[in-house]
Amino acid sequence: MFTLDLFAELPRSADERRQLGPGAWLLEGFALAQAVAIVEAVRSVEARSPLRHLVTPGGYTMSVAMTNCGRLGWTSDLRGYRYATHDPLTGQPWPSMPEAFVELAQAAAVAAGFAAFEPDACLINAYEPGARLSLHQDKDEQDLAAPIVSVSLGLPAVFMFGGAERNSPIARYPLQHGDVVVWGGEDRLRYHGVAPVKAGEHPLTGSRRLNLTFRKVL
Repeated sequence: MFTLDLFAELPRSADERRQLGPGAWLLEGFALAQAVAIVEAVRSVEARSPLRHLVTPGGYTMSVAMTNCGRLGWTSDLRGYRYATHDPLTGQPWPSMPEAFVELAQAAAVAAGFAAFEPDACLINAYEPGARLSLHQDKDEQDLAAPIVSVSLGLPAVFMFGGAERNSPIARYPLQHGDVVVWGGEDRLRYHGVAPVKAGEHPLTGSRRLNLTFRKVL
C-alpha cells in the first residue's frame, strides 16, 4: 500500500533501468530534471484543449480525463477509437507538441534502445484518486515499429504489464514521479493498464497523477 513518504522527492539516478521484457524498460527517475517544465507545458496545452472524460464505443465513460497535443490526437466516442487532426471539443487543431516533450520522449526512447523516434501524438492523461485504466493494447497506430514512451508525473501508480493476450499473466510495477516506461519491438502490443490511483498530494501536481504517452501514429 502506498504511503505519503512515497510522494517525497527521493534522490534517484537517471541511469536506473529495469528491463521488463525484451523491448520494454522502466527508466526510474528519467524525467525528474524536466518535470517542472513538463508540467507547466501540460497546463498550457490544457488551456487550449481542455481535459475531458471520453466515452468508449461501448458507452463507458473513462475515469481518466485526457487531452492531446501534436499533429494527431487520440479520441473516442460511440463511433469508435481513432486519431484526428482536430480537437472535437474545440474544432481547432490540437496544440503543437512542446519541444521539451519531444526531447524527453526521444531521449527516453534512445535510452531504451530505440533510435530515431519521431512522435506525432502525445496523449495527456490526468488521474484523480480512484481513476484507472483497464488492460488494453495500443494498436490504433499505423506505425507499430515505433515504441510507446510513457512518462509518469505526480501521484504514484501501479503499472500493469501483461502479455499478447488479455488473459496473459500480469506483472505489476510501482511508478513514481519522474519514471518513464518504454516498450516496443516484440513487446509493442502487450496488454497494459493502470490500477486505481491512491489518494494523496504531490507538490507539483496536487491531488492527481499526470501521464504523457508518446506515440508515432503515421
